[in-house]
Amino acid sequence: MNLNLFFIPYIPYPYAIQKLMVQQGLSRKGQTMFNNYSQRMKNFDWTSFTKKIAVKAPLTDIYNAWTRAGELEKWFLRQVIFTDKTGTEIAPGVNVRAESTYSWLWYLYEEAMPGFIKQANGKDFLQFSFEGDCLVDVKLTEEAGYTIVELKHYNIPTDDHSRQFIRLGCASGWAFYLVNLKSVFEGGLDLRNKDEQLPPMINN
Repeated sequence: MNLNLFFIPYIPYPYAIQKLMVQQGLSRKGQTMFNNYSQRMKNFDWTSFTKKIAVKAPLTDIYNAWTRAGELEKWFLRQVIFTDKTGTEIAPGVNVRAESTYSWLWYLYEEAMPGFIKQANGKDFLQFSFEGDCLVDVKLTEEAGYTIVELKHYNIPTDDHSRQFIRLGCASGWAFYLVNLKSVFEGGLDLRNKDEQLPPMINN
């Protein structure tokens, strides 16, 4: 899955820091810092995260950006195929509905991600599966002339692989794509790397 390109390596940091402190004989202040860090890590939510961004565009346009294949391809994906519950492919300019399936393909990658559209209210809310059993909610609101996009990615497993590639990797990936959504709809500039001569980078 392409968003994994953005992963931050997951390392058992508290253990590594503690070992280093023992080896280096670090100060009591260092020990206090380590204890504080350990406590924060214990409270870290590995099962979900939320990202928000304000986009200077009509709410209807942003809803379409998430629910129409042709619009998703402008800022997020190379190819989008939505199929309704009867097995019929949904036209690129038509909004996807609940109980539809999707196949998403990113630039510079050959493996498509399958998933399921669980909710789509036709106005300001979308929910879909992502990376297996994970869920993503996209909620749109209006404030001060902006459309606020709030994305919540949750139901993330807590094994080490999921912590690294979904919790950390997808958090960074969604951050970039939300910025690209804003860039495309406010200025028209698509920030994604589409050049196959270049290796995968933080912008694809």
